[in-house]
Amino acid sequence: MAKVLIPTPLRQYAGKQDSVELGGSTVGEVLGALTNQHSELRRHLYNDEGKLRSFVNVYLNDEDIRYMQKDATPVKDSDTISIVPSIAGGSTATLPPQEATLSKDEILRYSRHLIMPEVGMEGQLKLKNAKVLLIGTGGLGAPLGLYLAAAGVGRIGLVDFDVVDFTNLQRQVIHGTSDVGRKKLDSAGDRMHEINPYVQIDKHEIALSSENALEILKDYDIVVDGTDNFPTRYLVNDACVLLGKPNVYGSIFRFEGQATVFAYEGGPCYRCLYPEPPPPGLVPSCAEGGVLGILPGMIGIVQATETVKLILGTGEPLVGRLLLYDALAMRFRELKLRKNPDCPVCGTHPTVTKLIDYQQFCGIPHQETKPVAETTNEWEIDAVGLKQKMDRGDNFVLIDVREPHEYQICRIPGSKLIPLGEIPKRVNELNSADDIVVHCKMGGRSAKAVEFLKQAGFRKVKNMKGGILAWSDKVDPSVPKY
Repeated sequence: MAKVLIPTPLRQYAGKQDSVELGGSTVGEVLGALTNQHSELRRHLYNDEGKLRSFVNVYLNDEDIRYMQKDATPVKDSDTISIVPSIAGGSTATLPPQEATLSKDEILRYSRHLIMPEVGMEGQLKLKNAKVLLIGTGGLGAPLGLYLAAAGVGRIGLVDFDVVDFTNLQRQVIHGTSDVGRKKLDSAGDRMHEINPYVQIDKHEIALSSENALEILKDYDIVVDGTDNFPTRYLVNDACVLLGKPNVYGSIFRFEGQATVFAYEGGPCYRCLYPEPPPPGLVPSCAEGGVLGILPGMIGIVQATETVKLILGTGEPLVGRLLLYDALAMRFRELKLRKNPDCPVCGTHPTVTKLIDYQQFCGIPHQETKPVAETTNEWEIDAVGLKQKMDRGDNFVLIDVREPHEYQICRIPGSKLIPLGEIPKRVNELNSADDIVVHCKMGGRSAKAVEFLKQAGFRKVKNMKGGILAWSDKVDPSVPKY
């Protein structure tokens, strides 16, 4: 007997069962037995010619068999057949209300959509009725906001609490030079309204947390993840699974990007791919590692495309497929993702049934606001303190653990470059009797270097908090920030 998994939208036609066990030597025979047992399912799975509908996907043991002879594909007793229909979720899974219409101006605006049979008037009305939440208005959120607004998504929520910085402009194309210092929500909202005044923009100026995520996400059909940190990424994933919302995922770093759709009916979630986060500091952020400015445009457009497809209920969504993009090689690769039956969030017996402390889950200690004197320890020094040591003429060694290309951008006078990765093999260049101060861009890499030196027996070594960016802010504004 093969096991057939019934997706939620079709369970009402299968006795409200989530799975059934049926006999058959091929996929076609098993599905035939299914529709014989539950006749109402037939019209939802097959067209009038008896062929499987194009928007119904069938997987055999998580293997995509759409491009094989499905009916003739052999089945063993231990096999599992998954039926994954292409649905949008939320209110967009059904036809829009009859009273919803497009104005004359909207018909002209969306004319290139309307003449496509795959969209047409019905599809454009689905877009108009859709409610999409964008988490972040930065690198990924910029193209997402621009294209979803232009496409006519009727209601778009934005979650962000940051302000526009000069370093954003290299990739966050929704903001301009005149927006520097403005709230990103205001800058992005104004630009989206300029593109399409018919779009409703909801602004959530708040840091997404376990306390507010469910309340914010519940009003939207689809959530698009444009985050840049692991706690929020796991938070968004878990909230989407708990609420039954599709999570359109994207991530970027240097020249590489990823995209997929998580928490979609029958598909895996982010925890199926990455059950646990990496240790804090192991994976550098874009601020430390850099990112090609064009890269978030590419990945963000993939996310926007997947979002529109989910709303329209058309095409083949990136469910169970991880799209990898290498900009240097100009190559796309696709990896199959499996739903983990033991996943603590979306598995058969979930153990995460409510939102948790994601800072703690990711191993990041909570930051409490304390006076500077309380937060500075014997292994740290701030930029002002370093300048005071210089002014007094103290005898010490200043080590810069950034990369050579960063050292070319800017440097603190008198510093010696030893990149973090070279510290272990060049430690003999340092004298443990010397007073040593280590710095990097923001303080993370230099903290690792200090920890290594402490374990190597150095006792007069300090990490400069905030790195060279703090030096630029508090000591020498002529030092460029990057």
